[in-house]
Amino acid sequence: MEWISYAELEPFGEERADLRMAIETASLGNILFQLWTGKSEAPFKVEDFMPQFEKKEPISKEDAIAAIDAMMTALVHATGGNHQ
Repeated sequence: MEWISYAELEPFGEERADLRMAIETASLGNILFQLWTGKSEAPFKVEDFMPQFEKKEPISKEDAIAAIDAMMTALVHATGGNHQ
């Protein structure tokens, strides 16, 4: 019970480490985005980098390729390039 009480006051453990890394990653991603594009927006949120451990249905190979293509297209457009 003492450890539970302590953890409520001073969170520790893997979940806290995941949050800390997500904050760092989102910050770095936003800095790089702003440097590369010259835009002042911050497109990345901490939640974007938090691990999700719920079981999900596997996606098809075609859906995975489409998702990767959409992500790369958005990245190319955000940095001022052209995607073919």
